[in-house]
Amino acid sequence: MIKTLTHSLRGYKKGSVLTILLSILEVAFEITIPLCMAKVIDEGIDLGNMNGVWKYGMILLVFALFQLITGVLSAHIAARTSVGFCANLRQDMYDNVQTFAFSNIDKFSTASIVTRLTTDVTNIQNAYQMLIRMAIRGPVMLIFSMIVSFKINSTVALIFLAVIPVMAFLLYLIIRKVNPIFNHVFQTYDTLNNVVQENVRGIRVVKSFNREDHEIGKFKSISEKIYLYFSQGEKLIAFNSPIMQFFMYACMILISWIGAKAIVTSGNNSALGMTTGDLTALLSYATQILTSLMMLSMVFVMITMSLASARRIAEILNEKTDIQNPDKPVMTVKDGSISFKNVDFVYASKADKKVLDHIDLNISSGETVGIIGATGSSKSSLVQLIPRLYDVTGGVLILGGVDVRDYDLDMLRNSVAVVLQKNELFSGTIKENLRWGNENATDEEIKHACHLACADEFVEAMPEQYDTYIEQGGSNVSGGQKQRLCIARALLKKPKVLILDDSTSAVDTKTDAAIQKAFAEYIPDTTKIIIAQRVSSVKNADKIVVLNDGKIDTVGTHEELLKKCNIYREVYQSQMKGDGENE
Repeated sequence: MIKTLTHSLRGYKKGSVLTILLSILEVAFEITIPLCMAKVIDEGIDLGNMNGVWKYGMILLVFALFQLITGVLSAHIAARTSVGFCANLRQDMYDNVQTFAFSNIDKFSTASIVTRLTTDVTNIQNAYQMLIRMAIRGPVMLIFSMIVSFKINSTVALIFLAVIPVMAFLLYLIIRKVNPIFNHVFQTYDTLNNVVQENVRGIRVVKSFNREDHEIGKFKSISEKIYLYFSQGEKLIAFNSPIMQFFMYACMILISWIGAKAIVTSGNNSALGMTTGDLTALLSYATQILTSLMMLSMVFVMITMSLASARRIAEILNEKTDIQNPDKPVMTVKDGSISFKNVDFVYASKADKKVLDHIDLNISSGETVGIIGATGSSKSSLVQLIPRLYDVTGGVLILGGVDVRDYDLDMLRNSVAVVLQKNELFSGTIKENLRWGNENATDEEIKHACHLACADEFVEAMPEQYDTYIEQGGSNVSGGQKQRLCIARALLKKPKVLILDDSTSAVDTKTDAAIQKAFAEYIPDTTKIIIAQRVSSVKNADKIVVLNDGKIDTVGTHEELLKKCNIYREVYQSQMKGDGENE
């Protein structure tokens, strides 16, 4: 996990090392200051020697100034380094997510990925900044202060040795209890983000069914869970400060008592026991030692909170796409001919049932093929294998005479255009959205694609036409308009194979027929696969495939299927009956 995360440091390794060195220097200057104070007291104030006061006072001032400079520099570089490291971390996660196959994406919910890119990365940023600064300052200050304390008075310094193990044990108990609580917190954050996204996306449905109170209650319930987990964790962490302060003040009382006795006994003579300056220095070192322990406890608490985040981020970074480019990929798709040879497919390797079972199907280049079947008959799963959105788990899928697994992925997906059931428009102008299909498309090519998709009429009726701004998710266009723009976008790829996965369900039958006609006239060499619920969308296809429970039931033309396929005939009759009643 650590190796995975530190890979994202890249250009910020020098900043990390420099922060550590500056923190060590800062501690060195800070450790020297109490010794200078002791000299000011013993060789200046106690002796009435103003020269000694000025001499050691100036040295103290110089060390204090150096401590300030190194402290400011280390804090500044630590902040910049941690922000840069986490910017890299966020970018690396996002880049890796873009490589995921659909099967990889299925392992993580959208909400979980969002939480990992935001909340989890912020936790790592805070923890890393502490790690390269406080986690260095704390131990170095502890070690240096202990060494100097033993040199001043070993008897008094033994107090620290007695206290430190007790404090460390109590801190360990707190961390052990807190760690699982924060694991639960970040898992619950995923659920919370999922509810928010679901609600915002489906806000029109929520309002139309008057379910605002239900959604508010659902959000409140999850939010309360996070509150309870955090409260539980923070209550345990809250014990940290009083424990540390109790031992800090106990140490100071003991040092003051033992030190005062030693000063009285020795007559303020360091050769015989202890001086006032020594006692002042020891009290300063006591503060430094206990402050360093406070720092370490804060670091441990922050690391405990961020460990869950680190694991979740590492999961994303370590996830390798299930679909890889071959070593020597084929770079040209000859034509749009497709052949399924005994193809099987399952979504999970341990699934009991096949999604697609022994599919044998041949499609000639330029053919129009309709696919019809009941909901859950695996129509979408079948076509998603062609551009390798998923890989076949058995058999072979041939495109243009070559196994799809032998093609370069970019080449394959540029040759196969898919308009999915849940296609998305992105925030930006219509023109920018359409150029997803071809970033170099001219205005004329864009207009031609819109004409083929029957989108030109409504686009040109808009005040800004192709420069009209599309809101996030295409919320300011209708479902039918959105589908037609998605079809136009796919056409701009000039694909060898065009797949419409129920992509005309929101358009009227007249527009649907016009789109089919335009395809037949203007892209006759493109293989067209049309998944539809309406028979009218596929009846003019060269052949129609009827799927039933992941298997091919029958293949034939509209007329042939009416004669020999019960499933097709029943669908056709029910739709014709419905049309008659509507008329």
